Amino acid sequence: MLIKTNTYVILAALVSGLPCASAWGQQYPTKPIRMIVGFPPGGSNDIVARNLAPKLGELLGVQVIVENRAGANATIAADLTAKSAPDGYTVMLGSTSSLVISPHTYSKLSYDTLRDFAPVTTVAMTPEAVAVHPALPVNDLKGLIALAKQHPGKLDFASSGNGGLPHLAIELLKTQANINLQHVPFKGAAPAVTDLMGGHVQGMIMDFPAIYPQLKSGKLRGLALAAEKRIAQMPELPTSVEQGMPGLLAVNWFAIIAPAKTSPAVVTRLHTTLMKAMAGQDLKDRLTAVGVEIFTQNSPDAFGAFLKDELVRWGKVAKSSGARAD
Repeated sequence: MLIKTNTYVILAALVSGLPCASAWGQQYPTKPIRMIVGFPPGGSNDIVARNLAPKLGELLGVQVIVENRAGANATIAADLTAKSAPDGYTVMLGSTSSLVISPHTYSKLSYDTLRDFAPVTTVAMTPEAVAVHPALPVNDLKGLIALAKQHPGKLDFASSGNGGLPHLAIELLKTQANINLQHVPFKGAAPAVTDLMGGHVQGMIMDFPAIYPQLKSGKLRGLALAAEKRIAQMPELPTSVEQGMPGLLAVNWFAIIAPAKTSPAVVTRLHTTLMKAMAGQDLKDRLTAVGVEIFTQNSPDAFGAFLKDELVRWGKVAKSSGARAD
């Protein structure tokens, strides 16, 4: 009886000396958080991160620092995030390309989306846009398809890199329209846009925010959004569905993930704070102004289920198109 009593006393002392998970979640954060972005400045991932970080930092009471680690369709950034300490002080602004497309377009990856990350929530989304140089004599998808069939393999279409969402969207367009476009990968959206404006390539498919200023100014001509509905910033730009191509759907979503084994209390704290941030009218207005819509998940578990579905969906597209990143 004495042994049992002493055991209870020892256990009680040990338990009382450890902060519970909820207490840890309440204490977090106590220092700056870095938000890794896998693409260079100027692209939609960077745009979302730099709009989100100040608001998230304000609500958490610490600075959230955006850190660009560009390269290989954000797989370098994803690897860095997966290998970071699971303490909540390193998160990644991930997106469709790195989390659900790269696993199907790279022969070898150092991370597994479902195994190596703690999903928090999606935060926003934006459609891919089909655009061409103003000198190209086409005004819609029908005209582009006709021109491509007249000159098979002669039209160069740019993307922000091999194996990413814009690349897969180009392959989807080629398959849906039965045309042959020459894919030209760039290291990010900004250099691709620059070369298209300079006439070095004839067209591109890219996240809408990355080319919205050029579409608005007339430096590029928009042909379609690869989406089901038009966007408020450019209501005159028709969708692929409206132009008789319901299969050409490519929407990029952005999400916050943390390293696997991050405390559930910290993940919950991040999720709760992000939901509050995305519900704020100020952040919503800033993102809407550049063509990005709020898109969140009810819980980290819901985001995990969403990731599984997206992996299956884009895996089918990658397999059918044969698109590779390496």
